[in-house]
Amino acid sequence: MARFIALLAMEKRYFLGIGIWLILMLVAGYQVVAKDQPQQLQASSTKRPTTVGTISMARATWDTGWFQAEIIKRLLEDLGYVVGDPQTMDNLAFYLAAARGEVDLWGNGWFPSHNVFLKQDAVKGKVQPVGFEVIAGALQGYMVDKRTADALKLKSLSDLKKPDVAAVFDRNGNGKADMIGCNVGWGCERVVEHHLGAYDLRTTVEHVQGDYSPLMDDTIARYKRGEPILFYTWTPNWTVGTLVPGRDVVWLQVPFPSLPIDQQDMEGQTVIAGVPGCDADPCAMGFPPNDIRVVANKQFLEKYPDVRRLLESVEISLEDISRQNAKMLDGEDDYADIERHAQEWIQSNRNKIDRWLEGAERFRTSREAIAFSEDERGTEPKTKVLRVVTQRSEPFVIYQDGKYVGFSIELWEKIAQKLGLEYEIYGVNTIAKLMDEVKRGVADVAVSGIGITSKREQVLDFSHSYFESGLQIMVSEGSGSFLGEVVLKAVAVIFSRGLLIGVAVFLFVLLIAAHIIWVLERRHNPQFPESYPQGLWHSIWWAVVTVTTVGYGDKTPKGASGRLFGLVWILAGYFVFAYFTASVSSTATVRKLHGTINGPEDLFGKRVATVQKSTAAEYLAAQGMQAVELEDVERVYRLLETGKVDAIVYDAPVLQHYASKKAKGKVQVVGLIFKEKSYGIALPRKSDLRDRINIALLQLEETGEFEAVNKKWFGP
Repeated sequence: MARFIALLAMEKRYFLGIGIWLILMLVAGYQVVAKDQPQQLQASSTKRPTTVGTISMARATWDTGWFQAEIIKRLLEDLGYVVGDPQTMDNLAFYLAAARGEVDLWGNGWFPSHNVFLKQDAVKGKVQPVGFEVIAGALQGYMVDKRTADALKLKSLSDLKKPDVAAVFDRNGNGKADMIGCNVGWGCERVVEHHLGAYDLRTTVEHVQGDYSPLMDDTIARYKRGEPILFYTWTPNWTVGTLVPGRDVVWLQVPFPSLPIDQQDMEGQTVIAGVPGCDADPCAMGFPPNDIRVVANKQFLEKYPDVRRLLESVEISLEDISRQNAKMLDGEDDYADIERHAQEWIQSNRNKIDRWLEGAERFRTSREAIAFSEDERGTEPKTKVLRVVTQRSEPFVIYQDGKYVGFSIELWEKIAQKLGLEYEIYGVNTIAKLMDEVKRGVADVAVSGIGITSKREQVLDFSHSYFESGLQIMVSEGSGSFLGEVVLKAVAVIFSRGLLIGVAVFLFVLLIAAHIIWVLERRHNPQFPESYPQGLWHSIWWAVVTVTTVGYGDKTPKGASGRLFGLVWILAGYFVFAYFTASVSSTATVRKLHGTINGPEDLFGKRVATVQKSTAAEYLAAQGMQAVELEDVERVYRLLETGKVDAIVYDAPVLQHYASKKAKGKVQVVGLIFKEKSYGIALPRKSDLRDRINIALLQLEETGEFEAVNKKWFGP
C-alpha cells in the first residue's frame, strides 16, 4: 500500500492533468439558459386634465384602418376628452353624418380618392380634412401573380386587351379576365371603371366587385393552387403582406396616365418612383398616391381648436401601419389585439406624443362638453331582409365558387327556413370586424365558428351553444411495415436522452480507469506502453474487457498497485455495466409503454406540431411541451403525413373535418376533446331574434336535422 501511495505521488503531474481535463468536461456539460422576462407596458408619464368634452368618432369599414382610429381615440382621451367607441361606417354615410353634425370625425380619409365625397351638395363646406397621418404613402394599383407575368411577359394593363391573355384569368367561362376590384362606395371603383374605358378593356376584362376580403381570400387560395390571379389592391393592406410584391406578385403598369375628370389635375402624380415589385422605376401605377388624413365636422374644429391642433400634429408612419396589419394577418385580429397594438405604439412614441399634447393644450379656449344625444342622431331604417355577416373558418365557413358553404352556413340556412327569414350574407376578414358589425347593428346576425366568451357576452347576445368543441389530437393511421416500425423504435431507443446519458457516464468512468491503470503500469509493464496515445489505447482495451467480464487475458497488471486497482475495477465493473444495461432496458420499456397516443398525457416526449399563436400552441406551452409551430395548418398536416412529427394538437372541428374528408384512411383523430369551448350565433344586444333562433335550434335537434348536418361536415 505504501508503494502504491508513493507511486501515485510520483505521478502527480499526470493526475493534475486528469483533474483539469475532468473539470473541463464537467463545465462543458452544463448550459445556462437565460429566459427573457416579458416587460410590462409603462403607464403614461404625463397626466392630462379631467374631462373637457365628449367626442363622437367613426371609423372605416376596412379593418386595416382601425389601428389609426384607435390611436387617435386614445390621444383625444389623453387630451382630456371622453371619446365613445368608434362607429364603423361606409364612406358616404360618414361624410353625410359628419356634415349633419351626427359624428365629429374619423381618421380614415383618403385623398384624393375621397374628394368626390367632399363635393357632395350635402357635404360641401361642412366637412374638411385636417392634418396628415400618412403623406403620399398610400399606393393603389393592379397586380398579377409573378409566375404568370413571367410566363406571358405581362408588364402593362393593356396586355389584357389580347383575348388569349385575358382568357388565362377567366374564372367563369365568358372569355373575359376576372379582375378582383374595388368595393362599391369606396371611391376607388370610379377610377377602376374609368381605366377599363380609357384603356379599351371592357371587352376583355370584367370588374369583379363584392366583399373584398372573401374575394381576396379566394384569390390567395387560387394562387396557392398555382392558378393565375389578377386583382386591384392598395397599401397599407394585408394583401401585400400575404402576396409579397416582387416575390409572389408584380404590379401591372398602365399604358398612359388617365383619371376621372375631377382628378385629371393629378395625372402627373400617377408615375411613382421606388415601388417594390414593379418592373420599371418610376412605375406607372395609374393612381396618384393618397394622403391618409383625419376628416372632421368644420364647426366642431372651430369650436375646439385644441383638437384641431392635435390632429394637425398626428403622424403615423406607413411602416408602423404595415407592421400592425401584418400582426392582424398573423392571428392577432381580435379588437382587444388592435387596442393593445395602439397602446404599444403610443408607449413607444411617448416623448413625441407628449409634445403633441402640450402644443394642443395651448390652443384650448373652451372646456364645455360637446355631446349630441342619441335621439338627435339619425337612425338607419330597418329592412325586412336580414344582414348576416360571416368569416371564413373551415369547416364552419368555407368560401368556394363565389359563395359561402360549411357547417355553420348550412345550419343557418335551416334555421332561416324554419323561421321564414329572408337574408343576405356577406363576409369580413377578421373576428374583430365580425364582432363590430353585430355590435353596431350593421349586421343582424353573425354566423361562423364564434366562441362564446364572457367578454363577448358583455356587448353581444348569443344563441344557445350549437357546438361544443375544444382541442384534440391527430395521429397517423398505421405507421408502415413491421420492419419499418421496428427500425423506428430501435432508432428512438438508441437516440433517447436516457440512453445517451447512460453511455456518457459509462465512457467517462471508463476513461478514468484507463488513465489510472496506465499510470500504474506503464514503467514496468510492456503491455502498457509509455507513449501516451499508444498506452492509453491499450489501457482503454484492458478497461473494457475487464469491466465487461470478457477477460481475454492478453493484458494484465504486473505490479501490486496495478493488480489492486484491477481487483477494484473488476468489482466496480458489475455496478457500472449494470447501470448501463439498466439505462437501455428502462429506455426501451418507457418507449414501449408510451408508444400509443390517446390523450394529452401521452404527448410528453413525443414530437408534436400545431399552428402558431393558436389556443393549441398556448396550451402546449403552458404544459411545458416543446411543439413545432407553423403558420398554417396545411403545413402542419404535411409534417404528420411525412412522419416528421408523431401528433398534431389543434381545434377539434378542424382536425375532424380534415380526417374525415381530405385525408381519410391516412390520419385519425384520437382521444377525448380537452380545453373545451362553446360556439354560438352572435346577435346585437336585446335582439328579438334570439329566442326564435333558440327555438329553431331545438327543433332541428329534435327532428334529427342537426345531427345530419353535423355528420355531413364532421363525420360520425
